[in-house]
Amino acid sequence: MLEVNNLSVEVSGRIVLKDVNLKIPEGEVHVLFGPNGSGKSTLLMTIMGFPAYKILSGEIIFKGRDVTNLPINERANLGINVAFQNPPTIRGVKLREIIEHWTSSMMEVENLLKKVNFSPELLDREINLGFSGGEIKKSEILQIMAQKGDFLMIDESDSGVDVENLKIIGNAINDMLRGRSGLIITHHGHILRFVNAHAAYVILQGTIVCSGSPTKILT
Repeated sequence: MLEVNNLSVEVSGRIVLKDVNLKIPEGEVHVLFGPNGSGKSTLLMTIMGFPAYKILSGEIIFKGRDVTNLPINERANLGINVAFQNPPTIRGVKLREIIEHWTSSMMEVENLLKKVNFSPELLDREINLGFSGGEIKKSEILQIMAQKGDFLMIDESDSGVDVENLKIIGNAINDMLRGRSGLIITHHGHILRFVNAHAAYVILQGTIVCSGSPTKILT
């Protein structure tokens, strides 16, 4: 499904990723562990195609196709979706507009809202404007569920949320990833109480230093 081969990336003149390799087969969910500043989010942003992340060497293959130089919108159209750790506030655009664009009926919208225990009233707010930390996390998961992509990347969804919301978000992610492929980024691994993952990597200073089963790496 997704291969990253010998990927090195520069951000603002600094090399942040160095010869990163990973392979995520179709139907598998992998986890990337690492401390703050280790390059986790940089890898996600590079896979998604954000132009500020300059690829120095290596390639990104998705569904057998080289997408290394494709723009963000084309990668999204191919089925790569992302839930951000710190998404921006988008003034002038209501969350309802985004969700209804990707869904086919109000019943579908209502089912998605229930999965993340998200208040319907928040749909009529501008995206992330005045949302709490937990509401922002749920909004991101709501949006990525509505998009129905084939490969889902989820950045630090367990960061800054209480135990109750972690359970709701974790169960929603696990349900969403059934039969799909994904990459979950986490600092401490709390999300894995609720999400089934097939393999894990540890990244330090921009380099993947080990890989194996998530439980072995966590312990």
